[in-house]
Amino acid sequence: MIRVALRYLLALFYAYAGYRHLVGPEPFLTITPGWVPFPEAVVFWTGIAEIAGAITLAQPLSRRLLQAGAIGLALYALCVWPANVNHMLMDMAREDGGWGMAYHVPRMIAQPLIIWLALWTGLVIDWPFGKRGAQPK
Repeated sequence: MIRVALRYLLALFYAYAGYRHLVGPEPFLTITPGWVPFPEAVVFWTGIAEIAGAITLAQPLSRRLLQAGAIGLALYALCVWPANVNHMLMDMAREDGGWGMAYHVPRMIAQPLIIWLALWTGLVIDWPFGKRGAQPK
């Protein structure tokens, strides 16, 4: 039950994040590393990817689609991690220290947790709650 509830919560989180990428891309463009080509297009398509991933998490009909969406969102979270690191470095370089370490350290720690949560709620993995070698339910 908690797994399903967290899956829907994660779907809502990603749907909202995707919406924010589409209607207000400026904050995301600001933290996009300079080496990323076509940043406007990348931010747009990351918003689309978040919304598509959210839809796959929210649909209860196909386990394969659910797992594909979960893997996609986990990979997405891994791929945008450089933008989060860039944001932290830019922010900490500001004279006023920006948001500060109290914001950025938990955010950096949260990224692998979000990756795990997508895989766990998407029935890709059972770790650490399942028996070793057991198939996700």
